[in-house]
Amino acid sequence: MALIAMQNIQKDYHLGETVVHALTGVDLTIEKGEFVAVWGPSGSGKTTLMNLMGTVDEPSAGQILINGQDVLSLSDNQRTELRNQTIGFVFQGFNLLPVLSALENVMLPLQIKGDPASKVKEKARLRLDEVGLSGFSHHRPGKLSGGQQQRVAIARALVTDPSLVIADEPTANLDSDTSRKIIGLMRNLNNKNGATFIFSTHDQRLLDQCDRLIKLEDGKIINGGNGKC
Repeated sequence: MALIAMQNIQKDYHLGETVVHALTGVDLTIEKGEFVAVWGPSGSGKTTLMNLMGTVDEPSAGQILINGQDVLSLSDNQRTELRNQTIGFVFQGFNLLPVLSALENVMLPLQIKGDPASKVKEKARLRLDEVGLSGFSHHRPGKLSGGQQQRVAIARALVTDPSLVIADEPTANLDSDTSRKIIGLMRNLNNKNGATFIFSTHDQRLLDQCDRLIKLEDGKIINGGNGKC
């Protein structure tokens, strides 16, 4: 059974009297344990596709199955539970809470899950160390550079050991050396834990490391939707 199965997905946005067709008839299957990139020009629908796979948005038409479960049939609370328990997100805009320190931002998903307090801080510190930010744990986002905020967002996404990680341009703000280390960390989690990674990216360094490239153009999958390319 596929981890994610999308069938005839359409997504429209209404801007006044104008209708923008962000996705038009997308069929896509993601198997468990894949390390996959979605790529294409700006405006091709990549972020929309990522949000739908992560259940933070709904399609205008079509069906989305995660582990065989029709996510559109789930209540808002059930979708929230699904995200909290199984999905790690790296958002393009970071989405860090400005009043929390880097460490507290990374701790938050574990606290929401209800993990023991004794383990929450230890696990969060470990993830911050893995992304090279052990010396910045008490800094709030406003005191961090864009690249540092990106690494906090990555640490937060990985701290729960999710079975699925959805990352929108995760290396866009990172220098080459840091990017290689982050990609290596994610690849290690993929190999060691079998976690599935789905990226939206223009970064050739990341594209070169992925097992499958899914090209999106004008809201449609051009190639890579049903196997390696």
